[in-house]
Amino acid sequence: MGRTEYRRSAEAAAAVVALAGVSLTYRSDQDVDALENITLTLDAGEFVCLLGPSGCGKSTLLKIIAGFIAPTDGAAVMDGEAITGADWQRGVVFQHPPLYPWLDVAANVKFGLKMRKLPELESQKLTEEYLKKVGLLEFRTSKVYQLSGGMKQRVAIARALVNQPRVLLMDEPFGALDALTREQMQSLLRNIWRESQCTILFITHDVDEALSLGTRVLVMSKRPGRIIKEFRPDFTHSMIGEKSNRSRYTPEFLKLREEILDLINNYTKGDGCAYF
Repeated sequence: MGRTEYRRSAEAAAAVVALAGVSLTYRSDQDVDALENITLTLDAGEFVCLLGPSGCGKSTLLKIIAGFIAPTDGAAVMDGEAITGADWQRGVVFQHPPLYPWLDVAANVKFGLKMRKLPELESQKLTEEYLKKVGLLEFRTSKVYQLSGGMKQRVAIARALVNQPRVLLMDEPFGALDALTREQMQSLLRNIWRESQCTILFITHDVDEALSLGTRVLVMSKRPGRIIKEFRPDFTHSMIGEKSNRSRYTPEFLKLREEILDLINNYTKGDGCAYF
């Protein structure tokens, strides 16, 4: 085994999630190659943000890690075991949270615990703990249709985190929110991540959002999606308190932002892909 292969093998062994040579083709009348030769590790406590043009396979990659679909080629493992289906150790939050309108907020958050058959007293305690973390304890008896978009997303985050998963997978969770609510949700998520030490994979179209949250930012190519470059920003650690947004206007932040935008725009120029 060469030095590079040995290093990659050691990194994969230490990772919470590891993908090795993952490709996926959607089979239909006209096959679509969605992903090509993705090799990726998610280490404990990382906040990894995934950027790329629309249709490049970001959501497909997340679904493979979640266990919703299997790759056509390659391997996806968690803690050294093959990912063969959905598991509570990998929580998922979507852009439009699939909450149950006939249940109140607390029952929505508690749903996963109920499916796992946790004792009622423990479930109740955990539900209240995570509703408090997301600032919704006083709304625990409200129906979800009574909530704003941001509040619904808080419920979805609490529902994913209440199971205390090793990995949290988030597919453009703040994409449908207004700018102010989005900023508030970013701050909430950043604080929860620091406190929980959970590993997060976060898909976004917003370069500023990726840089202000991620400890690692991965940029994907057009379809079939490949990881073309990795960045390791450190802005999220400085975004604390009332003056947290100042980091967005530093020369270092703006320079890295432009570099990523240039990379994406130059890579997709003239191919009909959209990036926004």
